[in-house]
Amino acid sequence: MSKVYFSTWREEQINNVGKDEADWKESAYDLPAQYDEHSSSKAFIGWDGVALFDKDVDVVKLATEYAHQYQEYSEACGRCAPGRWGGRILYDLLDKIARGEGSIDDMNHLKEVCKSMQLTSKCEIGKTVPNPLLDLMTQFEDTFLECINEQKPSKHYNEDVDYIAKITAPCMDACPAHVDIPAYIEGVRDLRLDDSLRATRQTMPLAHTCGRVCPHPCEDECRRTNLDSPISIMELKRLGADYETDHGLGFYHPGKGKKKAPVGKKVAIIGAGPAGLAAAYYLALDGIDVDVYEALPVLGGEVTVGVPEYRMPWAKYEKDIEAVKDLGVNFILNHKVTADEMRQFESDYDATMIASGTRLSKKVRCDNERTEIKGYWGAIDFLDWINLYEKFDITTPKEIQEQQMLPSDHVDLTGKVVACVGGGFTSMDVVRCSIRAGAKRVIMLYRRDEKTIIRNTTYEEYHEAVEEGVEFIFHSAVARMNDENDVLKSLDVDKFELVPDPDGGRPQLVKIEGATETIEVDYLIPAVSQSAEFSHLPEEWDLEMTSWATLKTNGKDYMTSRKGIFAAGDCEYGPMTIVNAVGQAKRAASVISRYVQNGGEVTLTDEEIMEDHLRKMKVYDKKEKITGWLAGVPRQKSEVLDVNIRKYNNQEVNFGFTQEQAISESERCMRCYYIAMVAK
Repeated sequence: MSKVYFSTWREEQINNVGKDEADWKESAYDLPAQYDEHSSSKAFIGWDGVALFDKDVDVVKLATEYAHQYQEYSEACGRCAPGRWGGRILYDLLDKIARGEGSIDDMNHLKEVCKSMQLTSKCEIGKTVPNPLLDLMTQFEDTFLECINEQKPSKHYNEDVDYIAKITAPCMDACPAHVDIPAYIEGVRDLRLDDSLRATRQTMPLAHTCGRVCPHPCEDECRRTNLDSPISIMELKRLGADYETDHGLGFYHPGKGKKKAPVGKKVAIIGAGPAGLAAAYYLALDGIDVDVYEALPVLGGEVTVGVPEYRMPWAKYEKDIEAVKDLGVNFILNHKVTADEMRQFESDYDATMIASGTRLSKKVRCDNERTEIKGYWGAIDFLDWINLYEKFDITTPKEIQEQQMLPSDHVDLTGKVVACVGGGFTSMDVVRCSIRAGAKRVIMLYRRDEKTIIRNTTYEEYHEAVEEGVEFIFHSAVARMNDENDVLKSLDVDKFELVPDPDGGRPQLVKIEGATETIEVDYLIPAVSQSAEFSHLPEEWDLEMTSWATLKTNGKDYMTSRKGIFAAGDCEYGPMTIVNAVGQAKRAASVISRYVQNGGEVTLTDEEIMEDHLRKMKVYDKKEKITGWLAGVPRQKSEVLDVNIRKYNNQEVNFGFTQEQAISESERCMRCYYIAMVAK
């Protein structure tokens, strides 16, 4: 909550004009009254109103600068006259009034243009820019009239005031990598797939990957949801990347393909997964030399060895990796960094980023849970050997074959019964890989319900698994592993029921007494979560850790408690999605670039500060009623490989959109750009 002098944000009406500051009423919203740790905001203005934090704000100049941003960012698509010309008229007339040369007719014309743009603009930026301008002209009419009647400039017109603007959209705000989603969708709509890919790669270098295995939180905050159903944002993202590779084109790097000249700085990155790759990509674009150390024999981290071929074909992921290599990044494989090397890195490099992921499977926490029991197999190790064989023909070592009773040099589960405990993407990969490895029965045990597992993964992932024959036993948990001579034989599985909270809180899971069931299995694969392994960190560094045993940063600049040592991705946050890891890594790379070039100073850009403010404010309003668009336009669904074919092989399941589907789906986008601006 923020104390405000005046606010119309999201229809709140707060007017503390003439009151002592101690008596000012607070806004109901988390407005950016404090811009950063060094400075306060004077005002915030955006698509849904305006808030003043300082009674000395020049409201006329504020309105003028906001209208100027509409021109500065050129976000109007030019497909309608109100959007194309209205914004220019707004700025010209407001500036005329602000410099003391306006008239009453100009004021009246301004109001007419604002109302016309609200009603007739085709996209949201044209509809919403007038909103706070009308609020200011209505609530502070005397201030505007003073400039007109006395023909004098507004009070701070000729003074230097910082106005920081940010273009956003609900989908962009929800995306951890802040991808310019409306722009890449527009590229698809116009069949300019090169433009689409460029828009993606500005903040998401792994375009193939996130076009296939992203959990698409953007779709949860798509304004189209308020009208009918969200746009298939993830499906549209892969089209630009596929166009690049399928046509044998070079790599479309942001900044018009220009890499900055070398700056004479070096950074070490530990881990070549999504976070490490993304950080290396953006550091290299800034002219910084990057060495990436990877313990695995292959690049790509958990997406390579954890995500199955049928979901993320290696040939496609390899193209994303090659885009990073194309910038001159140096990769050192089969190299597990030691604590001594980390100490040396402080001398050899200008900064180090840890992006080593979380590759230790956590336990189920049941009775008799022992790693020496044959048939007990951690999800990470299980998926490693599945994917190393399928993607690189790397066979399973003899010791693993013996421990897991494998009949050959790869994971063959023919005739076996597999139980997996989990409820996220990793567990879904385990059970679907088990089907493809020949298991006769595959069971997923999950404490929650079907709705929750879909929310944790995706609707498509869950239903494809059901089609392939995976059995889901909800509201269940393993109570005990039963073995004979250290060979797994069965599981005792407790059943639970949801009991409503009499006080109206969240229903509680309560064990059903007498309902425990014994299930004969050959394998139990825990996929409940993963933890990080930090043997490579020098003990004397004593890096601060979170309660989840991950590296603690402030979540903004990603520096650890030791100067010059940064962390991003799973090892910082815990097991997360690829897009989260990439979003963190891009921010970390941005900070590191300035850190190594500016004498060890840690700073955020205005763009990054505004991103944080807007995310806290919540750009998406799920209660908003959408008008002016045709409702009931069906969401396109791409074709998938027939279940009777796909469950016997690792062919990619999702075919992606046809051209007709892609155009139809992209035309559903309402182009919901908004402008936000802070005066400080």
